[in-house]
Amino acid sequence: MKAIARTIRITPKKANLVAGMVRKRGVNEALEILKFTPKKAAQIIYKVVASAASNAETNFKQDKNNLVIKEIVIGKGPTLKRRVPVSRGRAFPIDKRTSNITVLLSIEEPKEIKKQASASTEKTQEKDMKKDENEENEENASNKTTNNK
Repeated sequence: MKAIARTIRITPKKANLVAGMVRKRGVNEALEILKFTPKKAAQIIYKVVASAASNAETNFKQDKNNLVIKEIVIGKGPTLKRRVPVSRGRAFPIDKRTSNITVLLSIEEPKEIKKQASASTEKTQEKDMKKDENEENEENASNKTTNNK
């Protein structure tokens, strides 16, 4: 489940900044973020992510709510070489860079939610164990002081 946009007139460096904001996020959340991001790359990546989601729904019969952006690859496309005239009959080069954008989607597994819940219970168990150890250490320290007197 993927979509590819080739030879897009934006530099890969600028597109990668926006792509980093939505990597590993749910499709709906990513589309909301991109909709309100004031950068040219946001609109371009929005179209590619929406296209990938549409491909998943149409071709693979997936629910849009269960899709996650597995990876977004911003590659280098062909560079348009231009010249700008300067003094003394010379010309300076201008490189107009292009990008190839690939969005790959995957299905979100419900097991992740259970893992998060079990992780939170493990954290509370660890905190309880640390409290018990601290109480034992305090009791041992108080016993040593009474024994020394």
